Amino acid sequence: MEAFNTLSMASPFSYTFTSSSSSCGSGSGSGTATSNNPMFTACPWMDSRIWSKLPQRLLDRVLAFLPPPAFFRARAVCKRWYGLLFSNSFLELYIHVSPRHHWFLFFNQKTPLIKTTSYIYTTNNNSIRSAAAATCCEGYLFDPHELSWYRISFALVPSEFSPASSSGGLVCWVSDHAGAKTLILCNPVTGSLSQLPPTLRPRLFPSIGLKVTPTAVDVTVAGDDLISPYAVKNLSSESFHIDAGGFFSLWGTTSSLPRLCSLESGRMVQVNGKFYCMNYSPFSVLAYDISANAWFNIQAPMRRFLRSPSLLDSNGKLILVAAVEKSKLNVPKSLRLWSLQACGTLWAEIERMPQQLYAQFAEIEAGNGFDTIGHGEFIVIVIRGSDKALLFDLCMKSWQWIPRCPYVQANNCGGNYGDGEGELHGFAYEPRLATPVTALLDQLTLPFQSFSG
Repeated sequence: MEAFNTLSMASPFSYTFTSSSSSCGSGSGSGTATSNNPMFTACPWMDSRIWSKLPQRLLDRVLAFLPPPAFFRARAVCKRWYGLLFSNSFLELYIHVSPRHHWFLFFNQKTPLIKTTSYIYTTNNNSIRSAAAATCCEGYLFDPHELSWYRISFALVPSEFSPASSSGGLVCWVSDHAGAKTLILCNPVTGSLSQLPPTLRPRLFPSIGLKVTPTAVDVTVAGDDLISPYAVKNLSSESFHIDAGGFFSLWGTTSSLPRLCSLESGRMVQVNGKFYCMNYSPFSVLAYDISANAWFNIQAPMRRFLRSPSLLDSNGKLILVAAVEKSKLNVPKSLRLWSLQACGTLWAEIERMPQQLYAQFAEIEAGNGFDTIGHGEFIVIVIRGSDKALLFDLCMKSWQWIPRCPYVQANNCGGNYGDGEGELHGFAYEPRLATPVTALLDQLTLPFQSFSG
C-alpha cells in the first residue's frame, strides 16, 4: 500500500464541489475560514477545543453516519481517518449504525469504455476533463436526496462482462459469451471482487435476480436456455445460495419455468423471499418462491392496455409501473402505479401521474418506451433514447425532472441520443463500505481465472 498522502489519495468517487455566498460568507468565496468570520467566532459549538476532546469512539460513530462521498472526503483529514476503511472495529460499527442510502446506479452501455487515469475527475458547466491511459468501465451514482451525480469506476471488472443486477451494496456482473454463465459480485466502493462458480446450464442472455444480506447471498438465473448452438428457449432456472450458517447450494437447485413464458427485460426484483419478473405477450408477472423452489404466474392489472411495464421493490412492497392506453374506451392515457396486495394475487392502484405532466412526458417519450427503477421511497423513470428522467417520491407524492448526468452530457451533445448511444440503464443501489458476506464467497470459490480475450 502506498504511503499516506492526502494529495494523491485515490477515491472511487468523482465530486462536483459547489459553493454559495450564503454559506461561505461575503469573502472571496474560496471557502477558507478566517478569524474575522463571525461564524467561527460567535459559535461555541465550532470551538476546536471542544471537538478535539471528543472520544474516538464517538467520532467514529459520527463518521459512520456519513454518506460515502462525504466519508471519502473526510479520509483526507488525517492518517487515522484514512485508515478507517481498513479498520475491523470501525467497519463493524458501520454495519450496525450506518443508515441506508437509497441511491441509484446507472451505466452507459451503448458507448465505448472511457479511458481514464484516475478515480478523481473535475467538472464545470462546460466540460469534463479526463486523461486517456487505462481502459475502465464507469458507472454514475445518483443521490435522489441531493439530486447530485457522482462518477465511480469499475476498473477491476474484466472485459466482456455486463452489469445485470444489484443488491446489498454489491453489483452483479455476468459474462457476455453464450454458454455457462460466470457471475462476479463487485463492491465498487471498496473495489472488491468475488466470483461465483459457473452456472450448470448454457444460456445466452438470461434474467438474473440477486438478493444480498449481511449473512446470505441468493442468486437466480432464469431462461434463455441454449437448446442448440442456434436456438434458445425459456425452459429452466437455477439458483445459488450461501449463508453464514454453513449451508450452500452451488447451482444445485433447479426449477422449470411456466410454459410459454417470455422473459425479455433480463432483470428481476426480490421482495419478501420471492423473485419477480415481467412476462410478455400478454403481460403477466412471473414469481419464483425461493423456499418452495417453484414458479407461478400472477395476472397483471389491465394487462391488455399496458406499455413499458416494470417491476420494482419499494420498502418491501412489489410495485408495477406502466403506461396505460385505452383510447378506444375513452379513458385518458396515463402512467400508473399498482401495489401487489398481501394475498399475492390482487393489485391496487396507488398513484397516477398528473395528466398535465403526463402530456409533457408523452411528448418527450414519443412512443420510444421507458424504464423504471425503484429504491426505498424513490422511483426513477428513464425515457429511452433521451437524457430525460423523472423522479417520484412515494412519501411526499411529488414529481420532478432529474438534472442531466454531467458526465454523459459531455460526450453527447443535445438532449436526444438518437439510436440509443449514451442511453443510461440503471439499478437500485445502496453504497456500502463493508459487505461481510463476500468473505463466504472468497472461501468458497477458486481463484480468478484469466478472462483475457
